[in-house]
Amino acid sequence: MMQGKDGSHWPAQLGYHMPAEWEAHAATWLSWPHNRETWYAGIERVEAAMIDFAAALAESEPVYINVLDADHEAHVRRLLERRVPPERLQLFRIPTNDAWCRDHGAIFVTRPASAGEPLLAIDFEFNAWGGKYPPWDLDDAVPAEMAAVLGIPCFKAGMVLEGGSIDVNGRGALLTTEQCLLNPNRNPSLDRAAIEERLGLLLGIDQVIWLGKGIVGDDTDGHVDDITRFVAADTVVTAIETDPRDPNHAPLAANRERLSSVCLGDGRPLQVIELPMPEPVSFRGHRLPASYANFLITNRSVLMPAFAQPRDEAAREVLAHCFPGRAIVPLDSRELVLGRGALHCLSQQLPAIDQG
Repeated sequence: MMQGKDGSHWPAQLGYHMPAEWEAHAATWLSWPHNRETWYAGIERVEAAMIDFAAALAESEPVYINVLDADHEAHVRRLLERRVPPERLQLFRIPTNDAWCRDHGAIFVTRPASAGEPLLAIDFEFNAWGGKYPPWDLDDAVPAEMAAVLGIPCFKAGMVLEGGSIDVNGRGALLTTEQCLLNPNRNPSLDRAAIEERLGLLLGIDQVIWLGKGIVGDDTDGHVDDITRFVAADTVVTAIETDPRDPNHAPLAANRERLSSVCLGDGRPLQVIELPMPEPVSFRGHRLPASYANFLITNRSVLMPAFAQPRDEAAREVLAHCFPGRAIVPLDSRELVLGRGALHCLSQQLPAIDQG
């Protein structure tokens, strides 16, 4: 396992960077749901939603899925056999504590094949969003196991970070929130400057765009993939709540104001497109972190969380404007969000290798 000892051996120093999500994928990785404590409303209902998700994903690219063991593998194959072509599906016996592959999976960085070892897995530490949901030992081991099955090197990052807490434009800029990355339950020994430096060394980042807080009901301490996402190198969509009585109104408006003053590294102003929030989604009196920003960009489509309400269509139209070359595919995520996440949270893209 690769591990940086000084600045000469960090991924960015070796020419690696994290590509944008809209760049070509070799596959997208999932971890199949199984933890009944997370999916207390019924694992079978969640699996039905996951079948739809995997089938929609397979229309664009191969689907890789982590399963617990041989029995679980056979179970998942049976579920998917009529919906996902076998040539589009690979299952790996990589056990997990839960299903949130965006957060516990490897984050991949790339460099041209001519430089050798074009794909590298970054192994960030995972502590279940600040120690909230023990145990997390299996989840923390996933990145190295993903690298092993791919036969690629793995770099131990030496810091806690979840994939849903960042979003990149593939050109050196990264979005995140103060609520999450500066939370002492992640990296108490690293201040803002140290976190920025570490992200630069690990992911090839030269600009960190800090937002404030995330949305109500988000137990991850404000993951950015529920509020603001890059849709082009110089453009983001950001979630907006128009009802001033809604508790999401003020923090989302504050984030929007911050974005309005951002200039990118080349001096261009950041373009900002507003994305509506869904009407509140609750379960047993608890607000859930439902957001259209938790979409997944695939090779041919954008898979968008939908919540069976009129605002779904307004969000679809915004994303269609942002991604004119991709189909916008709404997927009913009412069961998924009961676990406090949706499509982006459940997935992690594997970049295609640049043959240059």
